[in-house]
Amino acid sequence: MKPKTRSTEQDDLLRVRARLIEMIDMRHELVKLAALIDWDIFEREWAGFFPSHTGRPATSPRLVAGLLYLQHAFALSDEAVVARWAENPYWQHFCGETFFQHRLPIDPSSMTRWRKRIGEEGVEWMLTQTIESGKRAGAVKGNDLKRVTVDTTVMEKNIAHPTDARLYETARRKLVGLAREAGIGLRQNYNRLAPRLPGQVGRYAHARQFKRMRKALRRLKGYTGRVLRDVERQLDQIPEGVLKARIVEIIALVNRLLAQEPKDKNKLYSLHEPAVDCISKGKAHKRYEFGTKVSVATANRGGFVVGMRALPGNPYDGHTLSEALEQVEILTDQKPEFAFVDRGYRGHGVQNVKVFISGAKRGVTRTIARLLRRRSAIEPMIGHMKNDGRLTRSTLKGTEGDTVFAVLCGCGHNIRMILRYLRIILHQLIWLIRPACMIVDAKMVYGRTDQAAKIAT
Repeated sequence: MKPKTRSTEQDDLLRVRARLIEMIDMRHELVKLAALIDWDIFEREWAGFFPSHTGRPATSPRLVAGLLYLQHAFALSDEAVVARWAENPYWQHFCGETFFQHRLPIDPSSMTRWRKRIGEEGVEWMLTQTIESGKRAGAVKGNDLKRVTVDTTVMEKNIAHPTDARLYETARRKLVGLAREAGIGLRQNYNRLAPRLPGQVGRYAHARQFKRMRKALRRLKGYTGRVLRDVERQLDQIPEGVLKARIVEIIALVNRLLAQEPKDKNKLYSLHEPAVDCISKGKAHKRYEFGTKVSVATANRGGFVVGMRALPGNPYDGHTLSEALEQVEILTDQKPEFAFVDRGYRGHGVQNVKVFISGAKRGVTRTIARLLRRRSAIEPMIGHMKNDGRLTRSTLKGTEGDTVFAVLCGCGHNIRMILRYLRIILHQLIWLIRPACMIVDAKMVYGRTDQAAKIAT
């Protein structure tokens, strides 16, 4: 059922309580930001995700949008952001509350359901609102959106480092557990012998005893294959249902795991995240990263995120530029005139936007050269999204979860930049007002204007 519209001005009829606006400092950056965001957009645009007109009304869209903003602005989990919301009056005011609440606003699992329901379209509306709020605050100028910088990074998945020994043992353990749940009797489950082998494989590899390592690995692979074939032989005994579908799915994954070779493409790196890609970005400290590629588009001046998109399948950077620029045009309602990229985008094929590649000389004027030097400013912005935000590791499942998570990380980055801008503006106003206040105070004490000015300076 669609969310029920709440009346924020309703008085407390049970007992007299102070309103949040009487408890907090109205000059706080979160209070200013709450006034800059058009919350009615979420009421209108998210209403289409609730086709049913029966059942209990959904949670307020402003509450959910505010929690998602705060979660990715301060790098918190679902449980942590809900718990901190109950302790912070500024966060409650930001999410639209009138009175201070002592209980959790929602169950943390409700945020998972909301993310699944709104999907990529819903979180893109959130990113659009951060851009519009940046314009209203003055953190983003109109001309900044005409010149964008595009780059890619890797958002790792929440998986362990994939090794053959670890994957074989995980597959065997999953098959044994599902067989026990279905009531299938296995000839042998190898629960005593198999768990020792991954440790042996690691120790043999560390000692550079590769012949022994390969022998232990073949033995572990044989154990997994025997359990797999035993389950396949008894698959007809399992009645149709959800459990059988889960067993068929894990059988397909294990067959794919046992058949893959070291040099194969599209290898399986995780059983609970089959869509993980192995991506090499040329980093000295980390040769390979296991996750998904993410395209990031920022304003060339200021580093404000104007586009964010997950790219499953590890495509070539140049082939993703047109999609990234199209998303920028949709979110900002303004077509970019210039795009600045690195040399990984050679052969992009974009015709309707002037694209300048790092290191190019032909057709580069002094102004373009200055803007092109600012292309590298996107690297620290990506670093901030990973260190201050949550872009380092995606905790949502599947490719759909990666898409939603990437856009939300861009929202969190923009929220942090707007809050920083509002904080700087407040400090500047305080320092401008402070000398005049000191002159007035000194005049009241000494009674002379010249002496007051001398004291104030």
